[in-house]
Amino acid sequence: MFCCLFAAALLGIAGQNGLVPSPTETAKALPPGGNVPSTPAADHKQPLTREMRGDIFMARKMFREAVEQYKLAPQSANIDNKIGIAYHQLQDLRTAKKYYQLAIHENRTYPDAINNLGTVYYSEKSYRRAISQYKKALKIAPRSATIYSNLGSAYFSRKDYEHAMENYNIALSLDPQVFEHRGTTGVLLQERSVEDKAMYYYFMARVYAKQGDNDDALQYIRKALEVGFKDRRKFQENPDFAGLQKLPEFQQLMNTEQRVL
Repeated sequence: MFCCLFAAALLGIAGQNGLVPSPTETAKALPPGGNVPSTPAADHKQPLTREMRGDIFMARKMFREAVEQYKLAPQSANIDNKIGIAYHQLQDLRTAKKYYQLAIHENRTYPDAINNLGTVYYSEKSYRRAISQYKKALKIAPRSATIYSNLGSAYFSRKDYEHAMENYNIALSLDPQVFEHRGTTGVLLQERSVEDKAMYYYFMARVYAKQGDNDDALQYIRKALEVGFKDRRKFQENPDFAGLQKLPEFQQLMNTEQRVL
């Protein structure tokens, strides 16, 4: 899912919103612009670090301002990874890649940066390289649902659907909400053509049906039909959908001509 970096995870990014670190309580208290109000109570508190200010700007989607703050912070793998995330959100993939590589050079066992570099390769349609990075990241973080999701998306884009489904199933078993939310690291990849979306929704329906999640399976069946998935026999004959066959909602989907969006 993009993504899925995306990705997203995001960014690791993980994606779209997955790139953005979780807002902090400090962010909620600050006025627009990131200036700290001077109050007697605040004067006695520890001042915000450059990294904290950068995190606040990231939470507000003020990515250029975030980069400025991060670059004033002491250099580390964590900071370079966050700078990469900010540039990734700005769609400057070349610079994002540079900072992810710097982060990995500083810490070769940093799964977020390795995953994020994979999302750049994915965006460049270099799926073999993306898969290689995701596998490296999983050796360090073997229980990351986001990275398994990104790996599944890379296989999917290579039309290796069975490996894609295998990794989507693992991602879902680790985090039942992995396809419904964005993580603080990694990007859930979402970059697919209209044709791919139909096949993607079909496989997602299989993933959820196999997990016994009938509601989400039905939702993805509906999505697949709405974007033009034509072979309804796959839903009726694939054993993954056996548990849906007698449901009125499933029968209605199979017997109703969907308006293609």
